[in-house]
Amino acid sequence: MSRPISAADLELVEAARTAIRATYRFGWHHVGAAIRTGSGRIVTGVHLEANVGRIAVCAEAVALGRAICEGEHEFETVVAVRHPDPDTPERDIRVVSPCGMCRELLSDYAPAIEVIHAAPAGLVKCRIGDLLPFKFTRA
Repeated sequence: MSRPISAADLELVEAARTAIRATYRFGWHHVGAAIRTGSGRIVTGVHLEANVGRIAVCAEAVALGRAICEGEHEFETVVAVRHPDPDTPERDIRVVSPCGMCRELLSDYAPAIEVIHAAPAGLVKCRIGDLLPFKFTRA
């Protein structure tokens, strides 16, 4: 179930955009993420591409790992944004939905986290479980 976003959510989106604007490098860093912790801190990360694609690391995972290393273990909201490639006519840095692996990772570490994503009517947010029905669990 999607809900409208708040001014604090827009601040999170802008933090992710700022992170990727500052570090964008074609072929290496094209996605930025920001996560709001339970203490209210915003922690950012960027996608790490690799020559061997299978070892690339998503921006959401980098932000989550940074937050954990900085002592945070409660998470409220996350967002990811994608920087356009140089030859793309559209120049907006757009909000993107987390990939399947990030959905699994976020749901493991933050089962109640809300995710900001794009919908036809604009940006909305929902709980990670809404994006990942039938989550894998170790029985």
